[in-house]
Amino acid sequence: MNKKLLITGTVLGVLGIVLGAFAAHGLEKLIDADAINSFETGVRYQIYHAFLLLILGSSSFLNLKIKKIVWILVIIGWVFFSVSIYGLATNDLTSFNFKTIAMITPLGGLLLISAWIVMLIGILKTKND
Repeated sequence: MNKKLLITGTVLGVLGIVLGAFAAHGLEKLIDADAINSFETGVRYQIYHAFLLLILGSSSFLNLKIKKIVWILVIIGWVFFSVSIYGLATNDLTSFNFKTIAMITPLGGLLLISAWIVMLIGILKTKND
């Protein structure tokens, strides 16, 4: 599980850097400033959660069950939150209308928040100091 967390965190980090650079240097000519800001929000939260997975994968403090739950919540939350924001921000550039699935964005945010809460509960239940 730790290796899976580390690999996922690294992949999300790499993708976040690539997408951030793309937003700064490629999208600026194609979409307006508000859409760029939205896109960058998706990137920022992706990077935050990449770090979370890297820290979690490097830690022996939490049990594997908690780590797996956090991992699942982060993956689904990332898709629903960040990926949907990428789609919404670039909606005018695609033939698919991402506004039809915009309601999954806040659900993704809730899943990301839930990952942190599950981790907090796991920490509080740990007997080690």
